[in-house]
Amino acid sequence: MLCILALISAIAPLATDMYLPGLPVMADSLDTSAASIQLTLTTFMAGLGIGQLIIGPISDGIGRRCLLLGAAIVTTLGSAACALAPSIEFLIGARLIQGLSGGAAIVLARACIADRARGDGAAKLFSIMMIIGGIAPVVAPLIGGALLGPVGWRGIFWVLTIAGGVMVAGVITLVPETLPPERRHGGGLKALALNLGYVTGSRRYLGYALSFIFGFGALFSYIAASPFVVQNVLGFSPSRFSMVFAANAVGMVLAATITTRLLGRVSARTLLIFGVSLLSTSGAALFCAAAIFNSTNPAALLIPLFFSISSIGFIMGNATALAQGEVTEAAGTGSALMGAGQFGLAAVVSPIVGIAGPDTAIPMAVSIPTFGLLAAVALASLTRSGDLEDSLSTKG
Repeated sequence: MLCILALISAIAPLATDMYLPGLPVMADSLDTSAASIQLTLTTFMAGLGIGQLIIGPISDGIGRRCLLLGAAIVTTLGSAACALAPSIEFLIGARLIQGLSGGAAIVLARACIADRARGDGAAKLFSIMMIIGGIAPVVAPLIGGALLGPVGWRGIFWVLTIAGGVMVAGVITLVPETLPPERRHGGGLKALALNLGYVTGSRRYLGYALSFIFGFGALFSYIAASPFVVQNVLGFSPSRFSMVFAANAVGMVLAATITTRLLGRVSARTLLIFGVSLLSTSGAALFCAAAIFNSTNPAALLIPLFFSISSIGFIMGNATALAQGEVTEAAGTGSALMGAGQFGLAAVVSPIVGIAGPDTAIPMAVSIPTFGLLAAVALASLTRSGDLEDSLSTKG
């Protein structure tokens, strides 16, 4: 069950990154501009956020499994539609459908775990999913680049279709209903409003959710800016950039692995505090090197950047589990708000880190510690009331 839910959670980076190597070929094949092709990425990201907002609250009323199966089926059909797209307009629409259903699947996968696990157990499961999620963005472009020559860009979407078919089969055979009828809420706008009020009224949920969202903001600042910083500012070749990107992903996965080994002896909250602190301090070192000293020394930039990205492995899984644990009566709504905030912030961050042009590291060096500081403020100001309980729980 966990493997299938992890595959579902990885659909976003797979469907985002696998076809990136084929964007220029796609523009020629569909006789369109690069800007129009890039809209296929924009609409997919928008769909991811909107899909989570719509389906998460609904699942609190009618359960997870039937919606998860439907989302997996629509994601599969959306991938097939992308592979068959006769025009750029058709492809943009298919990518929107793929994003809406993929976002629904992601929010339901998180909610399934929140239904079944609590505390450190949930944090361990979310961290395992984080490990897989950290591998997917590294592997996806490599797979896409390897497939582009033999099967073309349409073949890449057929591979995503096959992955969607595996998701459908996995949901049918391995994923039971995780939300029993007695824990469901009535449908309708009134129930939706009550769920939203319940979730947003929890200060501790908001503190942990904002830590998650701001941590992802730091990660996406790096994803959006690093190709330009590493290649244009540091002068690395594309192959050396791939090595840097892979090394940072390994650091993030290693941190998530350490988290799973420490949980039970160290509380999820303590590990989250460590991760946010590491993000803030290493981000500050990156800021000093790039913005204050205007350094272009690879070690001066890449070492603090490595620790900044590695810190995400301590943040994402623990923050998710702690936030979901605060709103167990509306886990779907809680997961939806986190996902919408995650991808909504990603959409805003991408143009911001490129605002000063492709030949400077300063926007990235400013945004990463800023998000680290915002995560620290949210964690300290909104979740402090539970410190004693957390401490006693850990000692117990």
